[in-house]
Amino acid sequence: QVQLVESGGGLVQAGGSLRLSCAASGRPFSSYAMGWFRQAPGKERESVATINWIGVSTYYADSVKGRFTISRDNAKNTLYLQMDSLKPEDTAVYYCAAGTTATSYYPSRASEYGYWGQGTQVTVSS
Repeated sequence: QVQLVESGGGLVQAGGSLRLSCAASGRPFSSYAMGWFRQAPGKERESVATINWIGVSTYYADSVKGRFTISRDNAKNTLYLQMDSLKPEDTAVYYCAAGTTATSYYPSRASEYGYWGQGTQVTVSS
């Protein structure tokens, strides 16, 4: 059974940093795109960053460019999101997602991903 488990969320002051991790199990994920998405209260889920299967191509939402870095370690079946210069508007539940089809593409739409973690809360205080 495929499972994605996020960790690393928490409470941080504005300007601080957090590193999210997503441990994948149940199948090798090295051939599949992965991504981070987030959902704030009262808002729709939005893409944050996505990465292709080998980790050399990435997408970032405009709101996080220059502050967040997505990476993956296929040997460890783990996805990461380094978040620096955090802002109160980054407060949300962050979800890890994995694609279901082996591809070199790394889509930004949530509908393109079939596997999801349970989410980890990130709260940035002002």
